[in-house]
Amino acid sequence: MNTIFQDVIPPPSKVPRFLGYGLAIASLIWVLRDFHLVKALHEFASVHYEWVVLGMAFDVISYVVQGLRWKLLLTPFGKVKLTHAIRAVYAGLFANLVFPLRPGELLRSYLLSDTEGITLGRVLGSVGVERLVDLVIATSGLAIVSLTVDLGRFRKLADTLGIATLVLLAIVLLLILYLELKLGNEEASGGKPRHIPGKAMAALHGLHAMGTAPSFYTAVLTSLLMPFCQMLGLWAMMQAYGLHLPALAAVVVLLVINLGVSLPNAPANVGSYQFFCVVGLSVFRDPAGNALVEKSTATGFSIFAFLALTFPFVFLGFAALVRSGLSLRSMREKVSHLPSEVPR
Repeated sequence: MNTIFQDVIPPPSKVPRFLGYGLAIASLIWVLRDFHLVKALHEFASVHYEWVVLGMAFDVISYVVQGLRWKLLLTPFGKVKLTHAIRAVYAGLFANLVFPLRPGELLRSYLLSDTEGITLGRVLGSVGVERLVDLVIATSGLAIVSLTVDLGRFRKLADTLGIATLVLLAIVLLLILYLELKLGNEEASGGKPRHIPGKAMAALHGLHAMGTAPSFYTAVLTSLLMPFCQMLGLWAMMQAYGLHLPALAAVVVLLVINLGVSLPNAPANVGSYQFFCVVGLSVFRDPAGNALVEKSTATGFSIFAFLALTFPFVFLGFAALVRSGLSLRSMREKVSHLPSEVPR
């Protein structure tokens, strides 16, 4: 699974990698403390697999939706084949399963740039727009959820995230408005548009093209389907495991997981996924203040949901990688060299 706060370019320093592995180990130690293996095995044996299949299907579909959104965002720069966009997304997910710090965003951008003939800078810009849209949706979701659920320790974090998102969104909108007025004045004066030096301004022109294209609004609406499908997938896993919580619980847990895995991570978000899944489930309590899902059961569910939702992408991602013309060895080489090829 992908989360809504991924890094676009893996940092060259080894510090984030060590930090990611350290956080993963610390998270697993906390999650597995007081974990009852025998009880978890009994819970695994009682899983309803028809719900598991349904949950897998919803999660897989969510990334098909991501491919469609990506195609729509890139419409101003060329006609992108939907199958190529989806294939690149799955290949990127596979890279995230194998390597730390989620280099899949960079790899999928390279693959689509190579097949569709769109510059890597523009494709990476579209990934940045994806992250901004996802951040706005996640923040809005937290705001809505906070009206009906006591987020407890997450309330201040949600408020801070909301303010930061509004500031970031305002900056982006002002930049688009500035370019719109600048280009409009140049066209009205009958003169040729002045050359604006600098790759940063070239990136802003790409942002302007995406933000003002008619396909952008369809892409934003499509973006709502992605977390919706992921929420249904996680809720189905809850039903499969015997956690008969409302769909709202799946929304809260998904938001907490997506927020948590934005930190530097080990491959496949091992450790951090389990930690934030358990923390998200701890939000729900009875009137006496006791957790509705005890920690041992929450830990078992976090392991079960992680394995079930990751399993399909091992095969789909590997198949997409092979179809893209890369082997495991060439993918490793490409991931290690791609940061130096990114436009600065």
